[in-house]
Amino acid sequence: MIQKVEKHLQEKLIPFWEGLADWQQGGFYGYLGYDLTLNKQAEKGVILNSRILWFFSNAFLTLKQEKLLLYAEHAFLFLRDYCFDKQYGGVYWSLTYDGKVKDETKHTYNQAFAVYALVSYYAASKKKEALELAYTLYELIERQCRDEGGYKEALDRRFVPVSNEKLSENGVMATRTMNTLLHVFEAYTELYRVGHRPEVADKLRRILDLFADKIYNPKKKRQEVFFDGEWHSLVDLHSYGHDIETSWLIDRGCQVLGDEQYSEKMKPIILALAEEIYKKAYRDHSVMNECENGVDRTDRIWWVQAEAVVGFLNAWERWPERKEFLEAAKDIWEYICRVIVDPREGSEWYWRVDEIGKPVEGEPIVEPWKCPYHNGRMCMEVLWRMKK
Repeated sequence: MIQKVEKHLQEKLIPFWEGLADWQQGGFYGYLGYDLTLNKQAEKGVILNSRILWFFSNAFLTLKQEKLLLYAEHAFLFLRDYCFDKQYGGVYWSLTYDGKVKDETKHTYNQAFAVYALVSYYAASKKKEALELAYTLYELIERQCRDEGGYKEALDRRFVPVSNEKLSENGVMATRTMNTLLHVFEAYTELYRVGHRPEVADKLRRILDLFADKIYNPKKKRQEVFFDGEWHSLVDLHSYGHDIETSWLIDRGCQVLGDEQYSEKMKPIILALAEEIYKKAYRDHSVMNECENGVDRTDRIWWVQAEAVVGFLNAWERWPERKEFLEAAKDIWEYICRVIVDPREGSEWYWRVDEIGKPVEGEPIVEPWKCPYHNGRMCMEVLWRMKK
């Protein structure tokens, strides 16, 4: 498995994303259709660019190939020079293809991904400017995007709350979401890992408390997803992909934090999340998307499969007697290779396939949410963990 994963990273993912660098306008092209037609004038999502920066930075740290650092620098310069609001702070939601502001929304989720990416670029390049920008965004999140109950969602350019369509789905409009909190936690985990500031550790503990006390549903052994301002769940939804992703990201955060009390507090939640996905969502060599009001969505989403590999591998590492977790990770990886990876030259992974593994035509190969973060991270996590 290790050799196949490394080959996939080096021969499929990295060359594909290298080919999307926009050397004329900066950053990376923002849209490649299902028919593999590249739209060079599509909007450039800041989340996409942040995730590409994260990808190339960590690919360099993993493979030690100097060219990868050049692509990371290309993404960094675009983020630094175009995506930051020089007047009010924070990063915009999206830009036009030539670097003008298209959507000036300041979403907490988006700020967090920029932190995540900048920390990784600092780890790869040792450029203090990247870490300084990450701390600037961290301080902005804590000043403008947090309230007494948790973290806000969508904000306008001046950080006044606005409607949260960008992170709301399933027919509800959420004031708070599990997803935003998860990725703030993810970003702060990396920020604390490289900087070890006590105040960041305090924020990690606070977020862990919110996961344990507000988001995790102990009766259903799952996370709730969408909430009102007081953390009341708005919809009966089990997001299988987010739960398996959360299981290992929370575990990683506890390891980085190094607080035994919190590690013990979160340990049963980590195991329960992985167990429930194994029991309820792992079917036919893959993991289903989600379950709403007791009805499964049986399509298979690219990122869910990637996170399932890492989540089950992490669960096996934590509980090595549970061999079924390791076997599930290997099985899903084989499914990815057989079904999710697009064999066409000049492509990457399909966005979605149906229950029998047929690609859903029309779903783009690249767009503001379709990036090398989940699948690239899966490859690197496998290499980091299984080469120990």
